[in-house]
Amino acid sequence: MGKNKSEFHRKNRNDTVNRNTLKKRKEINAECEKLLRLSSHPSYLNNLWENYLEISSCLENIRKLESVRIDAVERFDATNDFLIWLKENGAKIDNISIHKFPDYDLGLKAEKDFEENDLLLEIPKQLIFSVYRAAPELKDIQNDVMIQHMPQVALAIALLIEKKREDSKWKPYLNILPKKYCTVLYMNVKDMMELKGSPSFEPALKQCRNIARQYSYFHKLFHNNESSVSKLLGDDFTYEDYRWAVSTVMTRQNIIPSEDGSQMIHSLIPMWDMCNHQEGRITTNFNEASNSCECHAMRDFKSGEQIFIYYGARTNTEFFVHSGFVHPGNQNDDFVLRLGVSKADALGNERAELLTKINLLPISDYSLKPDQGLISGPLLGFLRIFNMTKEELHHWLQSDAVHDITKVNCEIEKSLDEKAIKFLKTRIIILLTQYPKTQEDCDKLLHSTQDPCRKLVYQMKILERNILNRILLGFEKPTKV
Repeated sequence: MGKNKSEFHRKNRNDTVNRNTLKKRKEINAECEKLLRLSSHPSYLNNLWENYLEISSCLENIRKLESVRIDAVERFDATNDFLIWLKENGAKIDNISIHKFPDYDLGLKAEKDFEENDLLLEIPKQLIFSVYRAAPELKDIQNDVMIQHMPQVALAIALLIEKKREDSKWKPYLNILPKKYCTVLYMNVKDMMELKGSPSFEPALKQCRNIARQYSYFHKLFHNNESSVSKLLGDDFTYEDYRWAVSTVMTRQNIIPSEDGSQMIHSLIPMWDMCNHQEGRITTNFNEASNSCECHAMRDFKSGEQIFIYYGARTNTEFFVHSGFVHPGNQNDDFVLRLGVSKADALGNERAELLTKINLLPISDYSLKPDQGLISGPLLGFLRIFNMTKEELHHWLQSDAVHDITKVNCEIEKSLDEKAIKFLKTRIIILLTQYPKTQEDCDKLLHSTQDPCRKLVYQMKILERNILNRILLGFEKPTKV
């Protein structure tokens, strides 16, 4: 009698758990359907901020409902197993160790003096993570439009497949990867509000929107087919895991030749991807003779020093949105300024027509770089047209030399160029009112939080402020146009 009663209670408990699980699954499915609508309809592009708020609310509901898996292995604790795995599989990593550096988390440390161009790392192709060497289950969904046309997405799904597999040969590598990132996908609504007015604001919102759409798309796919990927991930496919996988790919991907050498493919290169960024030159290449990725020293590195590599010519906005960091010494940085003809402008139609004649849009983004020396090209053309009188517009609309408007040495009134410079200076001064006024204000801002995502937002804004101030100082030079 007691045994039957115990079994009865156990069955009731199991039935309750199953009902709760089914109820939760239905709620997640409903939220994902809503998320797919919110992140897919083109009309939302007209109001990205409101769209972002709705998407964020939806994702917050999903994250509360989804079961979050906690990784038992701490990142630094996985170091020894990772290094053993590398060496056992033919990686050459002599005289280099993994070390914690202030403000960098983990990085690579030189254990001896290296001279410029010395070979630092040699990672064989068999250790390079790609869809050709990992997650064979992906072949079951290889005809899916996202998997076919978005290689970074396919790589992210491959990561999740291998992370799910208990006996994955990639476990030592997966365990050494960061548990979370400072990409915009990990930022909250308050972080994003701090970005308002920044050129990084719109790309950050669009990135969050794109990843939300991808997640909801794959959630639906994995619950509506019987592929091996669906069976492996299934109900374990969460937004928390997806944003981790996407961030891993965004912050660490590289391009190498495919197995047959016919194309370049996206990949993750263990150990090499632990090198942090510094200004310099690209010194990594794929050696087809040794079938391995080789990394050479871009400069001398002393024993005990952190080893850096150069990630390439990217702006801080690109680093901020896709890589989760900014670099104060970035020689490729700029400030993207959006300029447009107002609908209230009485001469708006004429300005738009003339802009079209020189292949410019009535509203467009222009890259401002400090220490540039000149306002030239499309920006110069826009500023001139924006400041033209009715007579000047009519003259240039009928001129055969209309494309000269973008040239510095154009036959144009000096007063027009003076107005163009004055307009740009005024615009920059107005923009600067959105930023900290003094260096002391910048320092206070940075020390006002310990949250890494919020701190990164503040760093981004301070760098933008610095660029605008440098551009403004540049106007004091004698020749600008």
